[in-house]
Amino acid sequence: MHLLTPRLTFHPFTSEDAPFILTLLNTRGFLQFIGDRGVRTLEDARQYLQNGPMTSYRQHGFGLYRTDLTETQTPIGMCGLIKRDGLDDVDLGYAFLPAYEGQGYATEAASAMMTHAQQLGIPRVVAITAPDNERSIRVLEKIGLRFEKMITLPNSGESKLFTPLKPL
Repeated sequence: MHLLTPRLTFHPFTSEDAPFILTLLNTRGFLQFIGDRGVRTLEDARQYLQNGPMTSYRQHGFGLYRTDLTETQTPIGMCGLIKRDGLDDVDLGYAFLPAYEGQGYATEAASAMMTHAQQLGIPRVVAITAPDNERSIRVLEKIGLRFEKMITLPNSGESKLFTPLKPL
């Protein structure tokens, strides 16, 4: 997978990304809006990558990708497609380091992933977010998703489900 936008480059995660994942998964925003994944050490981060994104690539042909600034190749977040238990459709997921929030990167990355999903032949992509995650809600609305209903996934709290606009 090689995906570029004007400002971002997406790379499949490897075990070498463990230090970055350790930082990202322990940011205040990740813990508050996505949840505590129990990643406290580099070994935990390697296990997260192995059991999450890297397994997803093998099983589904897609997953979460390290998202870098194209110009400097600085990792700033992750974005990708996830097949979650409890959801019939593929889910769009993303998270960014606090220093890169509010600059349009999430919208740019999410839009690119929606295009990538079409290229992969995925018929429908949905997204979930914490009910009070206003920034994420705005991103989802900007890329053409709309709130449909509240759902509760296995091992998770209540989330807002966003789905594509239905054709008229």
